[in-house]
Amino acid sequence: MRSILLLHSAVICLAVVTGALARATTAVAADSVVVAKTTGSVAEPSTTEPVSGYVFLQKETKEMQDDDFLNPGMQWVESGRDIFNNLQGKEEKTCATCHGKDGSELDPKRIAQYPVYSEKLGKPLTLQAQVHACWADNLGYHPLPYDSEGAIKLEVFVRNLARGEQVNVQTEGPLRTYYEKGETIYQSRGGQLDMACSVCHDDNAGKKIRGNTLSQGQANAYPAYRLQHGKVDGLHSTFNECYRLFRADELRLGDDDYTALEVYLHARGNGLTIETPGVRF
Repeated sequence: MRSILLLHSAVICLAVVTGALARATTAVAADSVVVAKTTGSVAEPSTTEPVSGYVFLQKETKEMQDDDFLNPGMQWVESGRDIFNNLQGKEEKTCATCHGKDGSELDPKRIAQYPVYSEKLGKPLTLQAQVHACWADNLGYHPLPYDSEGAIKLEVFVRNLARGEQVNVQTEGPLRTYYEKGETIYQSRGGQLDMACSVCHDDNAGKKIRGNTLSQGQANAYPAYRLQHGKVDGLHSTFNECYRLFRADELRLGDDDYTALEVYLHARGNGLTIETPGVRF
């Protein structure tokens, strides 16, 4: 009988430890922005002032991001520059035909306002969605898949033009509805582990998990070079990474819910300096 009781206690302890480890895996991406499918259970919003994920980086990673010769994301910026200046579409037009060589005619302060509301489309446009629109409508190319390599290279090049500017998403007017929808997604629990973005990036920001420090999940460094992936990632791909960690169903890249979440995340970081391409784990 004593042996049976001891075995029963051991099983209970194992179940508790297993559950704790499963919960810990949801935060393995230290600087990832997290999201799960809405279930209606909403966590308390945070009143913490915005802090860039840069603050939570190790010294060596900060040095890598700060030095353009060491920052591996700059290779993607240069590839995007080459596409921008040289890849010809219909009527031999390039991106530079409208926007100047190296994007000289683009306004960095305007770039810092993305996502913006499009009256023509009746919905928000992320910076990458704007790239897609120009790519297909103005250059006549077949549309690029969202967060594809070519799309990311163009986005990271354009966003890099605004490096040093402050994030300045305008949330009044028609964009407000999408901002509020994104906030609801951010605060809502979901997936098999019943997690919300706010659990990691509000409630536990600054705490350690598997040797990494949880950040606030700010978006001011994106598109960012992810050390664990060896490439530059867009926000929507990062959202899907967190869906997998939550054990939730992933959404289509470019989905309206992801766009709303991106509106909220960028606006949540208003005032932060754009770091693109940041370097993150």
